[in-house]
Amino acid sequence: MLGHVQKGADGLTRLSALVATLGLITQVVVILVDVVGRYFGAPLKGAQDISEMAMVLIVFGAMALCDRVGGHVSVDLFENAMPRWMIRAGDIASALIGAAIFLGIAWTTWESAGLSKMLNLATNIIKLPKVWFQYFIIAASLITAAAMILRALSLILAPQPHHGHKEKA
Repeated sequence: MLGHVQKGADGLTRLSALVATLGLITQVVVILVDVVGRYFGAPLKGAQDISEMAMVLIVFGAMALCDRVGGHVSVDLFENAMPRWMIRAGDIASALIGAAIFLGIAWTTWESAGLSKMLNLATNIIKLPKVWFQYFIIAASLITAAAMILRALSLILAPQPHHGHKEKA
């Protein structure tokens, strides 16, 4: 059962990372066109707006993948002095705390998106509606939270090594 859920989560993680990749490509192209345009005295109108919204896609779109591959910053100064169960408990706790943080981001962004929709908030120069980017933050945060919860569950349900047997690192 957990394997099927993990496959679905991996698919959502890949989709989210694909959106981040498209955001990065957009960011690079917009900056390139803007720099060349500035050289010739014709900067790209709305480059700042597009860059800001592309950063939303890049940061939140890549977050679930970053968690999946273990790319978050971790400090392991004291791990050699700790027993394995304590390290494991810390890994479980950090996954659950991370999930709670991303659920909080999704919740507050949901409330903010309601205001943005009601007030028709948009970017300053080319009037990109902010609500669609906020919806993406919500979706990406929920995907990241789900991935973190699945990581915590897999750590909880993973078999423990027997006493006297060394666990593979």
